[in-house]
Amino acid sequence: MTTSARPPDGDLFPAPARHPLAGRTILQLIPALEAGGAERTAVDVAAALAACGARALVATRGGRLVGELQAEGGNWVRFPADTKNPFAMLWNVRRLARICLHEGIDLIHARSRAPAWSGLGAARALSLPFVTTYHGSYNARSGVKNFYNSVMARGDVVIANSHYTAGLITAMHPQAEGRLRVIYRGTDFTAFAPSAVAPERIENLRREWGVAPHERVVLLAARLTGWKGQRVLIEAAALLKSWGLTDVAFVLAGDAQGRENYVAELEQMIAARDLTGMVRRVGHCTDMPAAFLGASVVTVPSTEPEAFGRSAVEAQAMGTPVVVSDLGAVPETVLSPPQVMAEERTGWRVPAGDAEALADAVAEALTLGASARESLALRARLHVERNFSLDRMVADTLDTYAALLQR
Repeated sequence: MTTSARPPDGDLFPAPARHPLAGRTILQLIPALEAGGAERTAVDVAAALAACGARALVATRGGRLVGELQAEGGNWVRFPADTKNPFAMLWNVRRLARICLHEGIDLIHARSRAPAWSGLGAARALSLPFVTTYHGSYNARSGVKNFYNSVMARGDVVIANSHYTAGLITAMHPQAEGRLRVIYRGTDFTAFAPSAVAPERIENLRREWGVAPHERVVLLAARLTGWKGQRVLIEAAALLKSWGLTDVAFVLAGDAQGRENYVAELEQMIAARDLTGMVRRVGHCTDMPAAFLGASVVTVPSTEPEAFGRSAVEAQAMGTPVVVSDLGAVPETVLSPPQVMAEERTGWRVPAGDAEALADAVAEALTLGASARESLALRARLHVERNFSLDRMVADTLDTYAALLQR
């Protein structure tokens, strides 16, 4: 005689465990949902919360990512989170507290300083857990400015998006050290994958950018502002042209965001160095996977420290050689000598502001043979998958929320 074992409740297939955040309501605060790393992270975390059965609210003025937020299961709460007026910020504490009570908020997560002050006030008034994330470094040239910045170090957990950022936090606000956690910005490697980009998408971009079939693209994808290094790349392009390089288009992809004087300066530099047609401003690009895959080299020539370096990670995910400034957090994302052996590199790191070093590295990347380029692409993809995945970022963030709510 044989008998069969059955779970005590009679279910052959027990239901999967309920996520600790299921049924909870999490509120994120950000000034606006436009393009940017902080904004993209807010949407990604909201999508992960919705997927695990939590309610995900984002209080913000609005922006181009609101539709995507809602499509991913998040909820937009119209809120003047972008105001920096002290009286309006004080009034926002009361408005936010009312929102929290009405929506049954369990935890507040602030991603920028101005709304963080309102979030801190509401969280303390209602005894709610409060989380902050440093998405960038903040200047503190005075005691008043340092006090204003200090709100980001007052969370029950303070998230830094890199070890570089964490070092800045502990230097300026040592009291936060015991509450500090590094969670790298995550990339969606299903979207940023060579196999996910149809050739037509690259052809469309090349057509929009006016790139000829025989031209290779050296890309700088960043908003047009001085410290992003557009001037340095123009100087490097002039050097490369003087060295005989003629079949390359240097593409500056990014919004001017009202900086018309800077745009005029760049145009004057391009004309003065006889680079008209070789260096092109193409505006904001909405298809970054295709842009990175279609480029022969991606540059991140920042002249001031980046707090993370998303472009370098996304370009490596697409297998495109990257050349970055050896400054801020970007070196954490790119393996290069002397940190590793030359045959283990995933990109090039050069001194910030050094146009000749940038030109040398771009030239070296452009002259890689097919086998060397394929090997570099494979190493780079494995490196970023291991360390900077979207799944890892959202899992670490949700674990942080769950731990606070279980206290």
